[in-house]
This record gives sequence, C-alpha cells and structure tokens, in this order.
Amino acid sequence: MSVLLQISDPHFGTVQPAVAEALVQLAHEQRPDLLVLSGDITQRARPDQFSAARAFCDRLAIPAMLSLPGNHDIPLFNLWQRAFSPYARYQRAFGPLIETRLLSPAVVVIGVKTTRRWRHKNGEVSAAQIRRVVAELQQAGPAQLRVVVVHQPVMVLRAEDEHDRLNGWEPAVRAWAAAGADIVMGGHIHLPYVCDMSSQVAGLGRRIWCVQAGTALSTRVRREAPNSVNLLRHQAGQSSCWVERWDHAAVSGRFELAHSSELLLDRGPAG
Repeated sequence: MSVLLQISDPHFGTVQPAVAEALVQLAHEQRPDLLVLSGDITQRARPDQFSAARAFCDRLAIPAMLSLPGNHDIPLFNLWQRAFSPYARYQRAFGPLIETRLLSPAVVVIGVKTTRRWRHKNGEVSAAQIRRVVAELQQAGPAQLRVVVVHQPVMVLRAEDEHDRLNGWEPAVRAWAAAGADIVMGGHIHLPYVCDMSSQVAGLGRRIWCVQAGTALSTRVRREAPNSVNLLRHQAGQSSCWVERWDHAAVSGRFELAHSSELLLDRGPAG
C-alpha cells in the first residue's frame, strides 16, 4: 500500500511551532512513503522562510517528495525578481525542476505549476500543461491511482470562493478525466474538503475527485477549519482509495483523525 501525506499552505514565516512538532510526530507515526507539498510554502518568499520549510520537510523523513510553489512563493515586493527570476528562491530550496512526477507501484502523482509571475493571487493552467498531463496520465498502469496536483482549487463549494478557482479549470478537468485522472489535489483557500466533480460538472463521463487541504501549520487558519493535513491510502489495483483528514487538536497538542472518505475509482474508458 502507498501512503501519501498532503501538506498545503504552511506559510513558513507564520508557522506555529507546536503545530509543526505535532506534524513531525504524525509523519513519524504514520510513515507515509510520498509527500505532496501543494504550494504557499512561505509567507513572503524570503530565503530564510524557504530554508526553514526545506529543513522541516527533511525532518519528516518521507522517502519521496513532490512540491509546487504557490502564489506566496513568488516575491511580492521585489518587482525585478518577480519579473525575471520569480522562482529562484524556491528552486534553491526545492530543486531546479518545478513540475515533477512521483511514481510508485500504487500511485502516480503529477505536479502542475499554476502560479504566474504576472498574477498576484489567481492561478492558471495552460493548454500546453493540460496536454502534458494528459500524456503522462496515459502512461500510468492500470493498477495505479492517478493524482494531479495544483495549487489553486479546480472545484469550490461556496460562491464566495469562486474568485479563487483556477483559471482554465474546466478544460483541464475534462481533459484529465478523459485521460484517466482519479484525483486533483489542491490548496490555496485553507479549506479542506472532498468532492466528486462528476456530480458537479455535466458530461464528464467518469468519476474524478477534488481533494482540498487546509493550512497545515500557519496561524492563518479560517474560522471554519483548524490546521489540517490529508493522508491518502491506496493499494495497487483496488477499486477505491481512502482520504483521511487529520486536524490539529489544541487540547491534545496532536494531529487527530477528523474524517475519513472512501473514494470510489471509475477507470471508465481510460482503463
């Protein structure tokens, strides 16, 4: 079985030390083999914030990691750097390749950079990125769970969050669903939820899930949700997987299992 830990929006620079220690403890207890860090790693894209984030990820001792920059990981006030080298600080901490892929016998995870240097907050996915992900999904084996990771959400549940939805989300979701994607993971709005997009988007033709994570470590929690992370569990070849939301509990000082969802997988014509 593959176990994937999704951490989103930790916003290093606003991290709560006790929550960070609790997450290290959770990782050491659950022993995931894959780590997904889905953006807004830092609060202001400062070198010390990236260094602290990388050191924290190393402490988790998870064998493989896929990370993506969020809109907060591009310099906001240094306009020259934002224009000409917006990802330089991110790349020094997390490696030169921004869009990467993780593979295990049970899971394929594909990263998509949805931030843009000319956008302050909102994300975008291009036609070229959609085609690249389709090609990579089509290479997945029949036993593998197929996960695409973005920063901004492809599906929102409330009208007030619509302005934060990823630009280009609909052609992306339609193409990725047709190519066999099972899950699109994201963050950005600090609200955890799981949604079957085939029940929300007409004509998809097969089931594809939106899995959103809250903020893992930051003080910037929403009133509706505490600090939280997701654990995804999948056995190769199984017709479902499980997504668990683990919330930080102030009373115990630990991350505790708050909700578990079984996601039924519909391979459909993609196999």
